[in-house]
Amino acid sequence: MSLNLADLTEALIDGVPDKIALVCGDDTRTFIEFDAGANQIAHHLAAQGIQPGAHVGLHARNSIEYVESLLGCLKVRAVPVNVNYRYIDAELTYLYNNAQLAAVVADGEFSDVIADVLPKCPTLQHIVLIGEAAGPALSAAAAAAGVSVVDFHTAVAEQSPGRDFPERSSDDRYIIYTGGTTGMPKGVMWRHEDFYFAALSGGNLMGAPFLSGAELAAAAAANADPLSYLLTAPLMHGAASYSLFTCMFMGSKHVLMPKFEPVEALRLIEKHKLRCVQLVGDAIARPLADAIAENRDRFDLSSLWAIGSGGALWSASVREQLQELLPNVVLRNGFGSSESGNDGELKASEDGLLRMAPSPKVRVVDADFATIVPGSDEIGYLARVGHVPIGYFGDPEKTAATFPVVDGVRLSVLGDLARVEEDGSIVVLGRGSSCINTGGEKVYAEEVEEAIKAHPDVLDAVVAGIPDPTYGQRVSAVIQARNGVDAPGRDDLIAHCRAHIAGYKVPRTVVVVPEIVRSPSGKADYRWAKATLEAAG
Repeated sequence: MSLNLADLTEALIDGVPDKIALVCGDDTRTFIEFDAGANQIAHHLAAQGIQPGAHVGLHARNSIEYVESLLGCLKVRAVPVNVNYRYIDAELTYLYNNAQLAAVVADGEFSDVIADVLPKCPTLQHIVLIGEAAGPALSAAAAAAGVSVVDFHTAVAEQSPGRDFPERSSDDRYIIYTGGTTGMPKGVMWRHEDFYFAALSGGNLMGAPFLSGAELAAAAAANADPLSYLLTAPLMHGAASYSLFTCMFMGSKHVLMPKFEPVEALRLIEKHKLRCVQLVGDAIARPLADAIAENRDRFDLSSLWAIGSGGALWSASVREQLQELLPNVVLRNGFGSSESGNDGELKASEDGLLRMAPSPKVRVVDADFATIVPGSDEIGYLARVGHVPIGYFGDPEKTAATFPVVDGVRLSVLGDLARVEEDGSIVVLGRGSSCINTGGEKVYAEEVEEAIKAHPDVLDAVVAGIPDPTYGQRVSAVIQARNGVDAPGRDDLIAHCRAHIAGYKVPRTVVVVPEIVRSPSGKADYRWAKATLEAAG
C-alpha cells in the first residue's frame, strides 16, 4: 500500500469502522458512514469528468460535507484546493484562475459571489452546492457559461457508497493555498507521502511515525480511549486540515464548528466530553479564555486535557490566563506553516523569547541558504529539510526562492527570522516581512504585540512600521480594547510597554479600532494595519 492519504484513511476506517469520526451540529458520522459519503461524492466527481490531477475547490465552512468532499477528491486522485470563503470578487477570481479549478464544492450562501466571478473563470465546469440552492444570479451565470450546478445531497444520493477506485500513488498531489495578508495567495504543492510525514506527524503525535496503513489502523484499533477534538478554526486553513487528518489517523472523534463562538465551544466541550481543543492563536484563544472566565460555573470542562494552537502564535498573556483558569490542562504552542508542515513546539523561556528544541528536520540558514553555525548569534531564516513541498503551483520564480535545492537537498525556507544557540535550540524572532527598521534598529512586530497584549485592557493588537521622516520607519500599533472597558491611552500604553521591551521598540503611533481585522484562520492582516496607521498619520 502507498502512503497516499486516501489509502491511509481507508485503512484507518477499516480498523475502526464503528467509532464516531465526525460531529457537526446535529449530524454525526461513524468512520464507515463517513467513508460511504466520501465514496459517493467521489463517484459523482468522476461522473462529471473530473480526472486524476484535476483541481477541485472547497469553498465552504466547516461541515461533514466539507470533510467528505475533501476525502472524496483524494479517492479519485483529484486535488482538493482550500478556498478562503471571506475572499471578495478580485481575490476569488485570482484564486479560482490561479488554481485552474475544474469544479467547486461550495456552500450555497456563497452563490452570489461565485456568480460574480464565474464569467471570468474559464476552467470551471461544475459546481456542487451544499445547503442553500443556487440563487438567480448563479443560475443565470452558470447557464451562460455552460457550467453545471447541482445540489450536494441530490448528487451523492445517485451514487454508489462502495470503493471501486483506480490505484493511487504516494506521488499524488495535495495543495494548500496560503497567504493573502501581504499578497495574493500561493498554492503549496505537496506529494502525499511528504505531507503525511511533515504535516501529519506520520499519523502519530505521540511517537515514531507509522510506515503503513496497516500500522496506522492497528494502533488506532488498539487505542481503547482515543482523544477527542474540538476544531474551532476553519478547515480551509492549513493548520486545521493538519489537525483533522492527524487526529483522524488516531481514530479520534472530531467535533466541527462551522463558525467559532466561544460560549458554544464550552457547551460542546461539556456535551461531548471533549479532551482537546485545537485553535489558531490569540484570535480564538483570547475570546475562549474570556468565555471560560465569565462562565466557569455554567459548564463542566473537567474532560479537557489539552489546548493546542497552530498556524499563529498565541501571546504569553493568553497562555497565562488559560493556565490560571485551567491549571491541569496542557497548553501546546505548535509551530509550522503551509510550506513546511508541523515543525515542532515553541516554548516561552524566562527571558520572554520563544524557543524550539533542536531537530534534524529544522535548521537556520543565511541569505545564501548556508546553514548558520550554532552559537554564532547570526540571524537567519528558518528552513525545513527532508519531507518538504515540491513548490508553488504555477510559480517557478517563487518556488526557486522558497524551495531551493542546495547540495542536492531541497529546502523549505520560511519567512521566519531566527538564530541558533550553542545547544542547537532555535530562537524564533518573528516574520521577516513584519520586521521594522527604525533608525537602524530591528524591531520584530510579534515581540511588540506580545508586550501590548499583556495590558489588561487590550484584547488584540497588530504592530506595523509606517514611514517616519527621521527614523525611516516608526513602530506603530492598532489595538482593540476588551469588551466593556475603555482602550488605554497612548501614554498609558507606552508606559506599560516600557516595562516589557526596550524604548526604541515602544509604539509611537497608536490607533484604537472597534475590531482588529484578521483572516478566518486568525492571521494578522498587515496590509490593513499599515493602511489604518498611515491614514491616522
